[in-house]
Amino acid sequence: MDIKGKTVLILGAWGLVGSAITRRIVQEKPKSIIVASLKQWEAEEAVEKLRKEFPDFDGNSFIPWWGNIFVRNEFKDMDREEILSNPEHRRTLINDVIGELTDENLKQSTIYNLLNQFKPEIVIDCVNTATAIAYQNIFAAATEVLHSIDKFKASDGKKEKENLIELTEKLLATLYIPQLIKHVQILYRSMQEAGTKIYVKIGTSGTGGMGLNIPYTHSEERPSRVLLSKSAVAGAHTLLLFLMGRTPDAPITKEIKPTAAIAWKKIGFGEIKLRGKPVELIDCPPERAFKLNKTLELKITEDNFEKLNETLKSVFIDTGENGLFSRAEFETLSTPGQMEYVTPEEIAETVVFEIKGGNTGHDIINALDHATLEPTYRAGFLTEAALKKMRELEKQHNVESIAFELLGPPRLSKLLYEAHLLKLAYGSIENVVNQDPKDMSQKCAEIIKSNKRLRAQIISIGIPILMPDGETLIRGNEIKIPPYRGENTVEITPEKINQWAYDGWVDLRIENMNVWKRRFERIIKETEEIPSEDTSSRFVRTKEYWEDFKTINEGKIAGWILDREERGTRIKS
Repeated sequence: MDIKGKTVLILGAWGLVGSAITRRIVQEKPKSIIVASLKQWEAEEAVEKLRKEFPDFDGNSFIPWWGNIFVRNEFKDMDREEILSNPEHRRTLINDVIGELTDENLKQSTIYNLLNQFKPEIVIDCVNTATAIAYQNIFAAATEVLHSIDKFKASDGKKEKENLIELTEKLLATLYIPQLIKHVQILYRSMQEAGTKIYVKIGTSGTGGMGLNIPYTHSEERPSRVLLSKSAVAGAHTLLLFLMGRTPDAPITKEIKPTAAIAWKKIGFGEIKLRGKPVELIDCPPERAFKLNKTLELKITEDNFEKLNETLKSVFIDTGENGLFSRAEFETLSTPGQMEYVTPEEIAETVVFEIKGGNTGHDIINALDHATLEPTYRAGFLTEAALKKMRELEKQHNVESIAFELLGPPRLSKLLYEAHLLKLAYGSIENVVNQDPKDMSQKCAEIIKSNKRLRAQIISIGIPILMPDGETLIRGNEIKIPPYRGENTVEITPEKINQWAYDGWVDLRIENMNVWKRRFERIIKETEEIPSEDTSSRFVRTKEYWEDFKTINEGKIAGWILDREERGTRIKS
């Protein structure tokens, strides 16, 4: 893709990799670059530096933007702790993370608002997503909940109850996979609406390319659970992007995953900071040393120490998001056989080359495409033999094998049984298109009323049957739609009935029969538009495929619906 004249959004543009990519993108003469970062000062500082470094590039084409892309827009400028400490905000965050993605939720998200404000053709994501999610530390949060449970059991007091509720809610807000799934769902939908053409993610292996024996850790474990969580989240993220890359209306999706430390941004002398704050120097004179006894306090007040009223200053190398390393630490890290490192400029060159259509061999999504075991010729060859054997057994045992609701979703079972009812009622596609939807509704209802075994098969797998009046529901003791989400009773409205019927109820109402009639008309029209003289490999669903419309093959019909109507087609082997 040509970058010239395009709008480019760079997420995490202030960081080490983001700034290198931004500088490299400028050389391709884009229309504008959205310089996005978490903090306002980061975005504005990055833009100020870019304007000085590239005076010939229109300064107004560097657009600063800031905020947290993992939360809804109203929370984008809040610290995570600020959100979690507010009970109302905390509950909203939990609902956003674990709830279904609705249009309302989508439009409230930060990502949606950002993408639809600027509508970038190119999105380069340099945010360390795996770190942002995994370093919320679900292990620490879970441990706090367990301790709170023990205190609550022992005291049963109001204060302990309130504390347990707060800590439990914070734990729910920390769940890794729901956060990651929602993030990718929102990102996909937002880019789809914004018209983004290509999305490039700078990912991570979590361990800088090292294995489970990685010696670098921030805890007593080797390796730490939190560090492995980062790798796990990074892997899950890659697979979700892999799926996005196989989605027909998604942007071209690529991921560059460095497997080494990334360095460097700056070398200098100055104040050393930890989590954004200077490291204060304190002293513990030998005469005030602590005696090891039965217990050891992990944190104690500063009064026990002598403050030197100065901060730690030294020579450092700035490795961006990974922080400042000393000379000796960097020397250890870069020793052959240790983590070693890759420069941000090399990453930037790789990203630009991939965007422009080059093949660097470093795109993880493309690598997975080539490494996975795709559908095989042998399996395709054997398919008809398997179906023939199943049809023979159906005749032998006088049954019709339609749906068990083990494949899912309930909508598939609903479609298969509705097609089967029409097959029982009219026998063929060509007969259905000549029927009145009212008669179709009545005839299918008569079959349901008279065929006890068929009726039982449908409702016993959790698929209810909505009768023609739209008010009578034939059902079993459990139903798949609406799904159980903690509440056993749900309110009924006409809108909900329509949604439930669409999602997983056999719907015998006239309006649904009209849908089926139009559906079959479209199949016939689509097939008849194939030139009769064309006997090439171009077309699959020919008259021969549909058996000249003389029958109704439930599976083929459902496959067509999932392809044409649900847009659930496969685009890659």
